[in-house]
Amino acid sequence: MSDQINLDGPAIDQSTEDPQPEPFQIRVANRVDRLPPYMFGRINAMLYQKRRDGSDVIDMGMGNPSDPPQTDVVEKLTEAAQDERNHGYSKSNGLLNLRREVCNKYQRKYDVELEADHEVIACLGSKEGFSHMCLALMGPGDTAIIPSPYFPIHMYAVILASGNVVTLDVFDPEKFLRNVEYTCQTFTPRPKLLIINYPHNPSAATIEPDFFVEVVRLAKKYGFMVIHDFAYADIGFDGYQPPSFLSAPGAKDVGVEFTTMSKGYNMAGWRVGFCAGNADMIRALGTIKGYYDYGMFQAVQIAAIVAMRDTEDAVAEQALVYQSRRDALVDGLRRIGWEIDPPKAGMFVWAKVPEQWRHMSTMDFAMMLLEKGDVAVSPGSGFGPAGEGYLRMSLVENEQRLRQAVRQISRCLDKQSALSSSSST
Repeated sequence: MSDQINLDGPAIDQSTEDPQPEPFQIRVANRVDRLPPYMFGRINAMLYQKRRDGSDVIDMGMGNPSDPPQTDVVEKLTEAAQDERNHGYSKSNGLLNLRREVCNKYQRKYDVELEADHEVIACLGSKEGFSHMCLALMGPGDTAIIPSPYFPIHMYAVILASGNVVTLDVFDPEKFLRNVEYTCQTFTPRPKLLIINYPHNPSAATIEPDFFVEVVRLAKKYGFMVIHDFAYADIGFDGYQPPSFLSAPGAKDVGVEFTTMSKGYNMAGWRVGFCAGNADMIRALGTIKGYYDYGMFQAVQIAAIVAMRDTEDAVAEQALVYQSRRDALVDGLRRIGWEIDPPKAGMFVWAKVPEQWRHMSTMDFAMMLLEKGDVAVSPGSGFGPAGEGYLRMSLVENEQRLRQAVRQISRCLDKQSALSSSSST
């Protein structure tokens, strides 16, 4: 009888204690694991700490405009924000009148005709639009060609969209185009997307309009789409006018162009950007944005209309301000022995590290300038292997501060050279 099953007993013996649970783990998506550590984290942490300690650090690291927007634009923002009708959800593609102003600017400045309803979309800054465009176009197995050194989002927006990347040297435009064609001839499957960025960040490389004519020819020959990141459209020096990709015949057949109000209009924190060009690509971006956002605050859009309509003279004057800052920084660095090619456009000087210091990584060199000289710069390695040996210096500080930065760099390097010499004897 003892072998009989007790039908009234519990199905499983009750444990006297609950088992010790395994440590809970957060398992993020593979796309996050594919991203490297943030390259500028060490610099930003030290910059923050030094400023908390009272150091007056001259920050030439980030291209964050320090000049204010025009007063009329800020006043329009205030007025529009006080209108209760502007506080609801806005269309994710932007107000029609804002898109019309983009069309007017392209017609006026580049002789390019755009259709506001189908060929222009507003973005929450060009970086958001670019990232979502990559999500709309790319997927597993797709390949994009990007310039090298690269602005990080040009690389990692593709990776976040599960695509692959081929990097090509950006410094010689003709060589870049030859390499694009060679890549298309030898890769299987062929690249789906070409990402270009002129004036280039970080290197400040520039091109002439014929470059885009050849890009369109190659795109049609090999069947790839084109995204041109035109963030520095409004900042040309010494009479140079950065050309628009859309001004090339047939450009709208193969691609789009992203612009922004962050730089020339000093509206970086407002997050107003645009994508213009191929209607099918615009539609795809609009589909993605329709799922991800409700558009930018309508008062910001209304103020942006005023900025585009009424402050173009101020945009031209702002370019002259950056040109004067470029001259102050380049002249100062040359006086202390640096080899510098003055940029023709953009907000940055791409400075080659002096030969005496090339035994150091650019990250270590930049950290030394910050720690010992109270000057923050961006190490070239933050823009990929091709950036090693260079520093990116932004032109957001005024001329007096830039000259002071050069003096502090000079004193820092002289002191470190003296310490190195004394330790070796």
